[in-house]
Amino acid sequence: MKIRASTSADGARAVQIWRDAVDATHDFLTPQDRAAIEGEVRAFLPAAPLWLAVDENDRPVAFMLLDGSSMEALFIDPSWRGKGVGKALVNHAFALHGAITTEVNEQNDQAVGFYQHLGFVPVGRSERDGQGRAYPLIHLRFSPQN
Repeated sequence: MKIRASTSADGARAVQIWRDAVDATHDFLTPQDRAAIEGEVRAFLPAAPLWLAVDENDRPVAFMLLDGSSMEALFIDPSWRGKGVGKALVNHAFALHGAITTEVNEQNDQAVGFYQHLGFVPVGRSERDGQGRAYPLIHLRFSPQN
């Protein structure tokens, strides 16, 4: 699995990965919130500096957004789930920064389990997401000392 930085040409594919991943894992979102969040994602994601996992044809299959040592987003094309793509991106973040923090929707059991499996530990909780919506977040941290 190759990991590379995104370019402007990857924007539409990143949005598609986000859409497919959310539709596969975020069944707790109301239709109104799902639509509003997609609008926000379409506005910023194409220009965001992402790390991409790409297939043998250099087609993105997953992306990660890092802000320093904070992993702000990790989304995987559903057809690539369970193949080590998410772990490869997280390991890339570890290699860059050592200790990593992230947040995960509490209702997204699959993602919570994924992060716990990798060794992330809960360090806090918020009743609302970053936009003030009533979707609780679990704050997680991984460091080599865990």
